Amino acid sequence: MKLFRYVQHGQARVGVMPSGTSHQFVDLAMLDATAAPEISALFDPVVRERVAHKLSQTPADTFQSLAHVQFEVPIAQPPKIVCMGLNYADHAKEGGNARPEYPSFFMRVATSMTPHNGPIVRPKVSTKLDYEAELAVIIGQKARHLHADNALDCVFGYACFNDGSLRDYQRKSAQWTIGKNFDATGGFGPWIVTPDELPVGAEGLRIQSRLNGQVMQDANTRDFLWNVREALVIITECMTLEPGDVIITGTPAGVGYARTPPVWMVPGDVCEIEIEGIGVLSNTIVQEV
Repeated sequence: MKLFRYVQHGQARVGVMPSGTSHQFVDLAMLDATAAPEISALFDPVVRERVAHKLSQTPADTFQSLAHVQFEVPIAQPPKIVCMGLNYADHAKEGGNARPEYPSFFMRVATSMTPHNGPIVRPKVSTKLDYEAELAVIIGQKARHLHADNALDCVFGYACFNDGSLRDYQRKSAQWTIGKNFDATGGFGPWIVTPDELPVGAEGLRIQSRLNGQVMQDANTRDFLWNVREALVIITECMTLEPGDVIITGTPAGVGYARTPPVWMVPGDVCEIEIEGIGVLSNTIVQEV
């Protein structure tokens, strides 16, 4: 399934799409009237199985078009947003960094996120707004001290993410957090794809960023230095992952700051992140007022 949050008549709702569909959906309430109108309701495997079964029996004339849907971020208030840096060797190299021996980690906050078709906001204080195509991993069950054999059991699904970064602020400190948490700079969506639709661990998926239609990054998730399974093992050595947590897995080479001359996103630009088998996340850049 593909699952997304949207707003209709001022109310938050959940849309559900069957495998192989990217243009039509059914509202979750049509499939399970007892489920809360949040994606978190489907963290329960019993509810998820019931919804999947009902979806498979849904008549074609029940589906709605995605054409005018107002998307929201897939997870409204993640308990944690854990981000990995320098997880592709070519990106580490283009930034003048040696191949790391351990991942770089930083955190994002919920106010830094913006949904599919929502604006990415260039703040008043900087023009150095950069794009980063990334795979997001959504956690569906509590997990600590994972190992290779069970690490993927806690994964609820995958989504696209644009780790929009204010590079000058990122470099004001040894910690990257401030440059990664400006309001509405992290595109997230358009939906969550459940693991059964993708290769194990989302490996071998092409990942691109496009700025105004021009390909800026073009890589594959098989190029991770630490794949999803390995990342989850490392993270849960330290912390307990909870349902609704989001792991952002790093970006490949081709970011704007490493180009000559640098390429920054400006108001009016459209940035797209596409991950094979997941979908296309699109955001227009606007200026903070």
